[in-house]
Amino acid sequence: MKNLFVGNLPFTATEDELRDMFSAFGEVQQVRIMTDRDTGKSRGFAFVEIADDDAATKAITELNGKELGGRALTINEARPKPERRGGGGFGGGGGFGGKRRGGGGGGRGGSHGPHSPREPRW
Repeated sequence: MKNLFVGNLPFTATEDELRDMFSAFGEVQQVRIMTDRDTGKSRGFAFVEIADDDAATKAITELNGKELGGRALTINEARPKPERRGGGGFGGGGGFGGKRRGGGGGGRGGSHGPHSPREPRW
C-alpha cells in the first residue's frame, strides 16, 4: 500500500472527485483532503492511499501535472512525517500548541495592557 501526496489541489475539489480519479489505477483505500483547523476549508493538498504499489506508481506517472479545476496537480509518494522530539501530546510547540497567542511582552516600564506590575515569584 502506498500513500500519495496530491498538491496544488483546487480548493473546490472533493474527496469523491479524487477517489474517482485515482480508482482508475487501483483500489483506493482512503482519501483525505487536508483542511484548515480553524476555518474547515481545504488547504490545497490531500493524501490518497492506494492498495497496490504498482497501481500507485502508475497513478503518479499518469496524473502528475494533470489539470483539475484549472490547476496542474502535483502527485508524488508521500514522505513520512518527521518524528518530533520531546514528549507531550500538545502538537510539538513546547507544549503550547505551536502558535503563540497575543502580542507584546518582554521589557519593563511602559503601559503594556491592563496588568499592573507584579512582585517576582521566588
